[in-house]
Amino acid sequence: MQKKRKRFAVFGCNMTGLYRRNLCRELNEAAISRNVDLLYINSFGSIEGKNAHYGEYEFDMIDELDLSGFDGIIFDGEGYNVEGMEDKVIRKLRSTGCPVVSISSIVEGFYNAEFDDAGGMRAIVRHMLEDHKFTRIGFMAGIPEHPDAILRLAAFRDEMKKHGLPEDGIGVFFGDFWFNKGEEAAQFFLSRDEKPQAIVCANDYMAISLCLALKNRGMRVPDDVVITGYDGTAEGQLFIPHLTSATRERREIANKAMDLLMSEHPENFGRILITPKIIKGQSCGCMELDYRKEFDGINQSNENSRLYGRNIREAESISLSLNRVENIDDLKRIFEENSDNFGAYDSFFLMAHVDRHGNLSTDSDFDVPVGRFSPLIWVDKRKQYSLSGREFDYKSLLPESEEDRPHVYYLMSVHCPERNFGYAVVEMRDEEIFGEFYNLWLLGIATQLEVLLKTDRVNKLIGKLKDLGVKDGMTDMLNRRGFEIEARQALGNIKGRMNVCAMVIDMDGLKRINDAYGHHEGDEAIKAVADAIQHSCTHGEIAGRAGGDEFYVFATDYSKEKQDAFTKQLKDELAAYNEAADKPYSVFASCGCYLTETDANGRLEDFLRISDARMYEEKISKQGRR
Repeated sequence: MQKKRKRFAVFGCNMTGLYRRNLCRELNEAAISRNVDLLYINSFGSIEGKNAHYGEYEFDMIDELDLSGFDGIIFDGEGYNVEGMEDKVIRKLRSTGCPVVSISSIVEGFYNAEFDDAGGMRAIVRHMLEDHKFTRIGFMAGIPEHPDAILRLAAFRDEMKKHGLPEDGIGVFFGDFWFNKGEEAAQFFLSRDEKPQAIVCANDYMAISLCLALKNRGMRVPDDVVITGYDGTAEGQLFIPHLTSATRERREIANKAMDLLMSEHPENFGRILITPKIIKGQSCGCMELDYRKEFDGINQSNENSRLYGRNIREAESISLSLNRVENIDDLKRIFEENSDNFGAYDSFFLMAHVDRHGNLSTDSDFDVPVGRFSPLIWVDKRKQYSLSGREFDYKSLLPESEEDRPHVYYLMSVHCPERNFGYAVVEMRDEEIFGEFYNLWLLGIATQLEVLLKTDRVNKLIGKLKDLGVKDGMTDMLNRRGFEIEARQALGNIKGRMNVCAMVIDMDGLKRINDAYGHHEGDEAIKAVADAIQHSCTHGEIAGRAGGDEFYVFATDYSKEKQDAFTKQLKDELAAYNEAADKPYSVFASCGCYLTETDANGRLEDFLRISDARMYEEKISKQGRR
């Protein structure tokens, strides 16, 4: 018997950024080489620092996830950018019984794979001091209260002090770990009494922004001033001059984390420390540009730009197509026909919440989720999954593949401000991770589901408004107006001549019930007669409440046999009600029928007038029941 393949989960946020895409590739390769299934629980988070509330809607899914089916979990907490979300995920992961390894932040109670960022920063500073013999060095720090900013600044100060120099060098400028503070930083450092020989930056993004700001002032890097970064990002190595930096060894941390989770005794691993390595680039003058490689890089960059432009145009076209979606089938068709701009994938599943009544979350009548999901979109390019109408829950999030190989899935919440619709799962081809255009797809799908939801609500509201004009609120039958509209339409549709039947039904003894037991009981008695009439309409009869305790019935293509069957069933229905209701009164009704032959020009009011007279004849004959 084949041994069950292990399954690991990876929790993180914003995994489509360049840094995390490369980390995911290393994790994927490490998992596949170890024959492990991998499920990423990815979050949108705050988008460009805005719309933080959108990320907050992902909390619900994290709360409900059942992690009992996983053999190990990797936690990448550094990417969470919505306040409280990282702590919420940590609380969730503490409840699982499997080992959890944190790979980007220290979490008490987890196994921690630590990057020795302090050691990496010291190595860069030593490179400036010992290899380049610089003494006038500035430092561009990150956000003052950020843990990484605090740690990296402390390492810079410590190394400067060890070499007998002022611990702040020629000055410390606090940036934002992003591209927004380059101009301010350049102004700060160039206005110092001592001009810097080198500026060490706490990450690559700030280093790039500083290089550009210095270039705007006519300064050359590294000829006039050396700039270094940190983190070894792809952007830093594509930038010219290529940044001298320190790289976090993603491959090493991926393999060590996998080895820990694969181990029968993870407690023996102790502290996992990953030492960053210095990348000596052109921004410090240690490496010269290889123009042949640069030309290749430029050509590749141009090709990437061309593909990116094509994908942008595809996204624009898809947005227009989504605007024409009228139902879920349209949504599925558009996805299948156009979903090639985020990378090659093998399968995609969109799962919708189900409520206790079986309604999907896309239905405006949806109540509250009960932890079950039903597929809305099911794309299986390799034909490796069996649908067979099954539902999923928070434990069986994924379909079972019929292919005996390791799988890598990415799961994300699909939601809008009004409702969490469920989740989407995509399985990319090989070790790949999806691009940003996948996020656009999910946002577009969520937006369109919200449009369909609101459209469904409006259509149902319109239907209710229409019903208000033709429906009786108490009995849910047609009211007098509705009855007349439908009966006249049926009469007008007669071809040639045909037997029709009109009936007037009046409840017996309503005043006695109202006087003795109250109007509430009188209303219950009226509803009982209405239900009996509706249950007796078995041959296409049109029935309505004319008002008070009086009802009309009309039918075309009728016969004496059908009339007798109707009146008998009406009496039987009322008798059954009286026996089951256990009321201190009984409910009866008188019925007058008029069966006649007519054509489309027959007058409904004449038929009802005759029926009404016959109904009163029957009522008068029931002395003692009035």
